[in-house]
Amino acid sequence: QIAVQGCCHGALDAIYSHIRSLETRRNYKVDLLLICGDFQAMRNHSDLLCMAVPQKYRQLGDFWRYYTGEKTAPVLTIVIGGNHEASNYLWELYHGGWLAPNIYFLGHAGCVQVNGLRIAGASGIYKSHDFRLGHHERMPYDHGSMRSIYHIREYNVRRLSLLSSPHIFLSHDWPCAIEQHGDLSGLLRRKPFFKSDIECGRLGSPPLMGLLKTLKPEWWFAAHLHVKFEGVFQHGSTTGPGEAAKKEANPDEIEIDDDDDDEPATMIAQNAVPNPSELAVDNGADFLQRSETRFLALDKCLPRRDFLEVIDVPAPLDLPFLPSESLSSTSSASSHAEKPPPKLTYDPEWLAITRAFDEYFSRSQNQAQFPDEETARSRVSQELEWVLTNLVQNKAETSEGGDSTSNGDGTGETTRELLISEHQIFVCTAPGPGSEGGQGRGSRQPTPYTNPQTVAFCGMLGIEDRISPAHPT
Repeated sequence: QIAVQGCCHGALDAIYSHIRSLETRRNYKVDLLLICGDFQAMRNHSDLLCMAVPQKYRQLGDFWRYYTGEKTAPVLTIVIGGNHEASNYLWELYHGGWLAPNIYFLGHAGCVQVNGLRIAGASGIYKSHDFRLGHHERMPYDHGSMRSIYHIREYNVRRLSLLSSPHIFLSHDWPCAIEQHGDLSGLLRRKPFFKSDIECGRLGSPPLMGLLKTLKPEWWFAAHLHVKFEGVFQHGSTTGPGEAAKKEANPDEIEIDDDDDDEPATMIAQNAVPNPSELAVDNGADFLQRSETRFLALDKCLPRRDFLEVIDVPAPLDLPFLPSESLSSTSSASSHAEKPPPKLTYDPEWLAITRAFDEYFSRSQNQAQFPDEETARSRVSQELEWVLTNLVQNKAETSEGGDSTSNGDGTGETTRELLISEHQIFVCTAPGPGSEGGQGRGSRQPTPYTNPQTVAFCGMLGIEDRISPAHPT
């Protein structure tokens, strides 16, 4: 049972309370909560100054109590970022990490597994003028960088396009033109001011539609537009390898600035699908044959709004890179009244992509040219071998009754789950509210912090830590 939430806007208490109410009334147990952005992980009042919202919306919200340990998230929660965030804290965990105990941020882009269910996602929203730039923003943020930091980059779209098909994809933006694949007239009755944007092809994010067509997930969940909308995208003929890369963004398009609006406006959706080409590592499963993707967008957490829905997702049968012991625990869980907590693990393929594309990670406005499709495919395959050899497979002494594969030298190889909690451990990097010290009660933006989780992640993969403040400018 997976609960899906639209925009959070700091209302964690209300969301968890609503889940408890549903569990009691419907006699089930929610295993996982997915939140589709605008999470607002404010640890203290200084973090509020790193969130791009009008002054009247700068409220601390509920998250800080979960961050400081006063409360604990009652269900494993996975979140992505939107356009109203404590961007400084999300940057600390660019590659993903625990925002608080039992609350995991997927990163600016990422893919993880929960009991073998592959969940990928992209944080932020699309703006064409920042899309092809590197991650140049540094604290303290000015008016421009406080907004551009959450604008999705081509670097992350290209990385996500290399994934084999995930079961679930999370985004804040809607994929462009997805409204054509559901009850459009019903949407316009509830949101009539969408009409002109839809007629002009302005609704949604072009790169995300490219990813939807390429990755073909079973489910796509989104938020941002503060309305519930369901659709089914039928996958017909696929985009040939490399064809999507030939479509360039229209440099003359005019975008509506939605950064300070309570009800977000939409972005131009014409001619801007950036290389979501069908690059997938062959892992023995035919992931790209799904005939349809079910789309669900939800509202923000307010009374009498459709902000949360519980989805019954069967245990996956196409489990890539998953050790056999995890499969058995997944399939047997439903037969027990008291299910064990879900296992959150790294996705080996995403780790391989992260290593393969690390050299293209830019901390300036200039973004180096990306490799062609054949080169990218080859590099990911090589890095997947590294991940499987160095992180997934362990050489172990062969023992009686063991399931190791013998190498003929008295040793064997065993596979193990890449539990995230074994590599990244939550640490408070900033003080809670009222303890900001010399920075005062939100009087200025905080200094950037080094997050041990990011240091540990980069160390695990052997990549350079370009996130922590010690990184040279």
